[in-house]
Parts: sequence; C-alpha cells; structure tokens
Amino acid sequence: MIKSRSHKIGDWVIAAFCLLCVLACLLPVLNILARSLSSADALVKGEVLLWPVGLNFDAYMTVLGDSKYTWSLLWTAILTVIVTLWSMFMTVMCAYPLIYDNLKGKKIILAIILFTMYFSAGTIPTYLLLKELHLLNNPLVLIIPNSISVFYVIIMRSFLFGIPDSLRESAELDGAGPLRVLVSVYLPLSMPVLATLALFYAVGRWNGFSDALMFMSDRTYFPIQLLLYNILNSITSVEVATQEGFSSPGLSETIKSATVMFATVPILLVYPWLQRYFISGVTIGAVKG
Repeated sequence: MIKSRSHKIGDWVIAAFCLLCVLACLLPVLNILARSLSSADALVKGEVLLWPVGLNFDAYMTVLGDSKYTWSLLWTAILTVIVTLWSMFMTVMCAYPLIYDNLKGKKIILAIILFTMYFSAGTIPTYLLLKELHLLNNPLVLIIPNSISVFYVIIMRSFLFGIPDSLRESAELDGAGPLRVLVSVYLPLSMPVLATLALFYAVGRWNGFSDALMFMSDRTYFPIQLLLYNILNSITSVEVATQEGFSSPGLSETIKSATVMFATVPILLVYPWLQRYFISGVTIGAVKG
C-alpha cells in the first residue's frame, strides 16, 4: 500500500517529536556524565556541556573509595530487592481473593481498600504511630509502612479478573485449592503485570528518600537517594558539606554528578530485562479468543 504525501509528512512529524523526546531525556544524562568526568576547575568556570573537559576519574575514584557511598549503594540495592518481593507478595495476596464472587464481605473490603487510597492520616499521625511501634530509626521503617499500593492492587485485581474463569474451574475440578490455582494458573498467566508492578515498586523504593529523611537518623541505613539529597544540598550548608567530606565547590560538583550516575544507572539497567514482559502487557489486550 502506497502512502499518501500527507501520511508521509505525518510520519516525519511523529518521528521528529519522538526524537525531541529522546533528546530531552538523553541530554541531561550526557551533561551529568560529562560533569562527573571533568576537572573541578572546568566545572567552576562553566566550561562543561555535553563533553568532558579535563578528563579524569577522580570523582568516581572518590565515590568507589569511600565506604559511605559503596555501602549506601549496596544497602539500597538490598532494600529494593526486599521491598519489591515483599510488596509483590502483599499485592498478589490482597488482589487474588477479590476476584472470587463468593468472598464474604467483598464489597466492604473493597470499600475499605479504596477509602485508604483517597484519605490518609497524614505525616504527624504516621510518625506517632511508627514511634509507638518502635519503628523509628529501624530499617523496617523503610519496608513495612509502604509495602503495598492500593492503586497497584486494583491493577492486579483487574488483570486477574480478566483471566477466564474456566481455567480456574478446570483446576478446581482436578482438586486444586485456591493457593494451587494461584500458583499454577494465575501467576504464570500474569507475568506481564507482575513484571510491570515489580518495576514500579523497585523504582519507587530506589528513588525514595522522604521516609528515611523523616524516620531515620542512623546514617548507616541511609539509602543512596538520601545521601544524594544531602550532597545536592551541601552547596548551601557548610555543616553538611563538612560531613560529606567536601573541601571545594568544584570537587563537590564532580562528586555530585558521579553520585547521580551511581544512583541512576543501576535502576535503568533493570528495564531491558523486563522489556519483553512490557511488550506482552501492551499486546495482550489485542488478542481475541
């Protein structure tokens, strides 16, 4: 089929728009990478744009040689894995029973779940509750309070609800119980939504720092994003700058950029492993039986 001239122009416009979106996402990353590989003097003089000036790896050597940074990065990775697995378990266990029509109190349970989506107690009551539970300054405070998202539960329930009941009924006729049906029927068919929600949980935990900022005072359990937050604010705080080990504005800028790269690249590398599940999730709605 030969495309008309207007269609070709439309394709070029869409391609140009996509290119602009790619550049808008890529150029800031290239700038941060160039700043992390440039000399401190070049940064102070404002000579760095998209290419390193005075190429050196001093900032990366500083970050890798400081146990504060390496432990924070390792702790954040461990925390992200734990939170993702726990949150996915909680999400599946909450969403799965809600697909059964004979579940007693189903409407009330759904109403309570939705209520928590629109209304919350607020920061101060949450702080007081965590204090009474002895979770302040405890690593568990970074795992338990935000271990489940109501929005993701709704997404998970909607996906499971779309799986034909005949598959569940066939398994039940063979003697399978609810847990067996979940493991053998629903979970294998739910890989696209599981991968998507797992990535959302992982990104949310990796990028999160507000809970650690409010509820943690032990620097040992500071996630990398909170450490980065302190670094980015060190330029206006002499006290924080001293704690982070900065001695000059140029050096602090290079270390800031290097730390941003360390905090950004690992989570970006997760997406290619889950890409095929994203493609399945996009196309699964177009398959008709």
